[in-house]
Amino acid sequence: MQPSVSPEHIMQIGMGFFASKSLLSAVELGVFTALDQGPKTGAALQTELGLHPRATYDFLDTLVALGLLAREGDGPAGRYANTAEGAIFLSKTSAQYIGGILEMANARLYRFWADLTPALKTGAPQNEIKLYGKSVFEELYSDPARLEQFIGAMSGISAGNFAALAEKFDFSPYKTLTDIGGAAGVLASSVAARHPHMDCTSADLPVVQPIAERAIAARGLSGRVKVGVVDFFGDAFPKSDVITMGMILHDWNLANKKMLIAKAYDALPEGGVFIAVENIIDDARRLNAFGLMMSLNMLIEFGEAFDFTGADFTEWCLEAGFKRTEIIPLAGPASAAVAYK
Repeated sequence: MQPSVSPEHIMQIGMGFFASKSLLSAVELGVFTALDQGPKTGAALQTELGLHPRATYDFLDTLVALGLLAREGDGPAGRYANTAEGAIFLSKTSAQYIGGILEMANARLYRFWADLTPALKTGAPQNEIKLYGKSVFEELYSDPARLEQFIGAMSGISAGNFAALAEKFDFSPYKTLTDIGGAAGVLASSVAARHPHMDCTSADLPVVQPIAERAIAARGLSGRVKVGVVDFFGDAFPKSDVITMGMILHDWNLANKKMLIAKAYDALPEGGVFIAVENIIDDARRLNAFGLMMSLNMLIEFGEAFDFTGADFTEWCLEAGFKRTEIIPLAGPASAAVAYK
């Protein structure tokens, strides 16, 4: 007798874009922010969000069924409310808002992932460079407002990982930290807030400097976290006890990954440490589905860029001269890959 099997898992994945786009549209429309002050009826949300009557209840009740909204009562009298997760992570008034990455996914990645098959067959990126002849970074850096939106999106999704790093890694033997490609300074700020003895600097391109200064000031850390300027292709890294990179290495091909690791090694004293926060893929490449799919996203975005395993990181770091490495799990699929000089 054949074992009982079901297509449920296949269909859940195959039609997963139904749920994905429902959430992305809800973030785009501001559903969770609209419910920030308390429950509202479907009719009230329809008016506030500009929904069509045909769509209102199917849309809102879909969000209920997906566990993204709560509802008190049934029918037209029912009142929709945020779940705890929605209020914390999806309302724009929350300090822990992560909707920026979902806004970017909705505006960019959702459409680019439709071309995954050509990416798999050609190895070529499928983003702005395919449409307009410019890379994603060229497009971003040409528009300060869009760049700030992108940095905000990356900061929101990485904040939990950086806070976990500040909590889990023992910074007590070190005094200085420089975060290379620090964007809005979230990693440096997280470490500085948790470890008052640390002298932290967030270093990035000149166009990013005012964005970082505003973000650091908003956290009340202007006196604790410096903002530096570095072109990590053209410049040597500042000397520091700790060199960090948050979601930087996966943006590049193998040669550039090794170049960045070598620059980190050169900037560290004996006993210093290099930390890369990434969605580190498990060595057997069986478990971290998000990390593997993020590597596919790097294919779509950059072609030759890729995410990597802990074993890969160890190989590259030992080749650069580091003595040993370790992997520290952080939040969700992310880890800190650590190399000691």
